[in-house]
Amino acid sequence: MFENAELGSSLTKPEYKKAVGRLRVELLEAQHRLAASDRSLVVIIGGVEGGGKSEFANALLAWLDARGIETHALGEPTDEERDHPYFWRFWRRLPASRRAGIFLTSWYTRPIVDRVFKDTDEAEFDQDLDRIVEFERMLCQEKTVLVKLWLHISKKEQAKRLKALEKDEDTSWRVTKLDWKYHKKYARFRKVSEHALIKTSTGEAPWRVIDSQDHRYRDVTAARVILEALTSGLDEAKKASGDRKPDRPKPAAKNVIRALDMSLSLSEDKFESRYEDLRNRLGFLTRELRRKRRSLILAFEGPDAAGKGGAIRRLTKSMDARLYRVNSVAAPSDEERAHPYLWRFWRALPRLGTVTIYDRTWYGRVLVERIEGFATAPEWKRAFAEINAFEKQLSDYGTTLLKFWIAISADEQLRRFKSRQTTPYKQYKITEEDWRNREKWNAYEAAACEMVEKTSTDHAPWVLIEGNDKRWARIRIMETVVERLEKELA
Repeated sequence: MFENAELGSSLTKPEYKKAVGRLRVELLEAQHRLAASDRSLVVIIGGVEGGGKSEFANALLAWLDARGIETHALGEPTDEERDHPYFWRFWRRLPASRRAGIFLTSWYTRPIVDRVFKDTDEAEFDQDLDRIVEFERMLCQEKTVLVKLWLHISKKEQAKRLKALEKDEDTSWRVTKLDWKYHKKYARFRKVSEHALIKTSTGEAPWRVIDSQDHRYRDVTAARVILEALTSGLDEAKKASGDRKPDRPKPAAKNVIRALDMSLSLSEDKFESRYEDLRNRLGFLTRELRRKRRSLILAFEGPDAAGKGGAIRRLTKSMDARLYRVNSVAAPSDEERAHPYLWRFWRALPRLGTVTIYDRTWYGRVLVERIEGFATAPEWKRAFAEINAFEKQLSDYGTTLLKFWIAISADEQLRRFKSRQTTPYKQYKITEEDWRNREKWNAYEAAACEMVEKTSTDHAPWVLIEGNDKRWARIRIMETVVERLEKELA
């Protein structure tokens, strides 16, 4: 890929001036279109040190309306960032729709540097690149226009620029020992980077390698690439179908939910005896979680009135309030709708040593959004793979993830609904929407069975809980959490 960029291309000052005058107008027009669309723009500016990444970013910001752009030049991860999976620091910086983000440090930086210095082997590097391809495919499908630029210069030119910067008192601070260390490994960086670019240059997110020997040619060419990609992406957005239709699957006669024994129950005496023991063990284990700097996610799904809230309260009574957080997931806010679907869940991930409990989860896309028509068919169909990739990243980072589906029968749900209506302090729990959802019981059951089939993995299996008897369900959940933590922390 780099051979094609080494052409010594250049522009004269008059050519540059003429090109920039037109480019600025067209870029601002495209940015105006972006601000009126449901798309976002992400620009990755990569390349060797001295290639002019910062200089081009400054030129671009001067030509555009900087109020609609955020630039990210990330240094070493902060303590908070180290306490989360690698992609967390990038997810939380993704631009909302109608805005743009420029990344001078991107999700490519660490994998390439680690491979250059042999902190990872070839197989691990390819796994990192596969994860990047998944991530970028999701971004493009979630209405992001993604532009990837690699600003290329020769080793000789790099040395020349670093020396020039060092000699100037005003710019000498920009050259560090690390820059010269990287320069010595120029050939290694080139080999590793080329492998990364070839493997991650896809039809949705291609790389453009730009000869950056001449700064005028570099700036004009890179800006044109951005303009072309943004214009094309906005034109495609007009053609895209946004039809959202309810999907009402029918449950199979035999399925994993109907196979559960809903008659299972526990007496009050047995419940109290087992609960006290489990409560003590869970309290100790969550403190161990803190000491060993591990994180835990507990995810709860199930029909309305299945007992998710009650089960969560029994768990949290055993925990130090400083170590856990309960995230009750409701309909997304305007800010959340302006980002890729998983954005709001990435933001809420627990730090090392803590617990996050989700009362409803990222599975809303393949359940309520599917059934009610809040997501298009392509959106909820691809969500299975996106969710599996998300949970795999959590597992690879060392997060313990437990997913519970609390099942109840339709008759038991009806009994609980009526109880809520007649009990004053429970009436807030029952709404007209609950009754409307009950009419789609079979569709929700079928969607849940498909969800379990497609997203129950070795690293994040679903645990199906018989929930007609609340005491039985609560003890089963606590036992599962305690047993998993004892195994993980042994």
